[in-house]
Amino acid sequence: MSNELTPIDDSALPQHAPRATDVNPASEKRAEQQVAILFGLSGLGSLLLIYSYIFVKDTVFIFIPIMGNQNAQQLGIGIGMAMSLFFIGIAAIHWAKTLMPDKEIVNHRHEFRSSDEDRAELVQTVKEGVAGVQLGRRKLIKRSLGAAVGLFALPPVLLLRDLGPLPGKKLEMTNWKAGTRLLTDPGNRPILASDLEVGSVVQVLPAVADMEHRPLSDIAKDPVLLIRLRPEEFQLEPERLAMTHEGIIAFSKICSHMGCAVALYEQTTKHLLCPCHQSTFDVTRAAKVIFGPAARPLPQLDITVDAEGYLIARAPFNEAVGPSFWERNSQ
Repeated sequence: MSNELTPIDDSALPQHAPRATDVNPASEKRAEQQVAILFGLSGLGSLLLIYSYIFVKDTVFIFIPIMGNQNAQQLGIGIGMAMSLFFIGIAAIHWAKTLMPDKEIVNHRHEFRSSDEDRAELVQTVKEGVAGVQLGRRKLIKRSLGAAVGLFALPPVLLLRDLGPLPGKKLEMTNWKAGTRLLTDPGNRPILASDLEVGSVVQVLPAVADMEHRPLSDIAKDPVLLIRLRPEEFQLEPERLAMTHEGIIAFSKICSHMGCAVALYEQTTKHLLCPCHQSTFDVTRAAKVIFGPAARPLPQLDITVDAEGYLIARAPFNEAVGPSFWERNSQ
């Protein structure tokens, strides 16, 4: 039995008819101009979006029949984005249908790997196809395409403004300062060192002016876990040991991996565990990472007591709490 395939009889199929742009230079020129106009309309849509976003106030409304009152800024942004996307797509389609090569090519099927000659022929065909686009020769399309794509790229960059102002140093700062009292969360009660028994864990927040209305941004950075061990159980360097008070040690509750809450404490092993991604921190060794994806230990808060015996912060965190970000070394 032969493996040769019998070609399909295509004698009844109509012959390939050349397009008007293939035989008429005037039609070709007209199609090129149409593509350029469509790219230009796309660029105008991008400019409308940019103008609406920057210069039209979000308090301006206009009446449109059937639709009623519409926010002018949002309407301009929507129409501009629609125009930008629609016309750049239509231009590409019109360009492909009227100006790109329309030569029919028969691609014979081969079993498994093609021969070296066929592979070389394919590479040559691709190169000829790229050359056939004639983008270098069609300067009008090339320039209008460049302008449309360039303007199309501006709105996404401009809209990044809606993400808000850059955080600056806010990511590195908390409300913990020298002398700040540690308050129970919930409850907002100050804590005496004698209130904590060995093995106990308490979540605390810093005392601030308005403790009942803390901003969410502060709640995401300020929580601290107080843990009491026997002093001899610590394996700390002198500098770290000096940051504790009578076996009480304080760590940021915000995981140094992705900012989740380190909410589990294994009293037997003295390990803190983040339930989100299983990062595990050894309390006896200054919250050193012993398992999981976290790259850094939990920041330790330097604590002591005030004249009344209540626990206070001796100093703010010496490093930013939470996950690593582009402005900070992850180590």
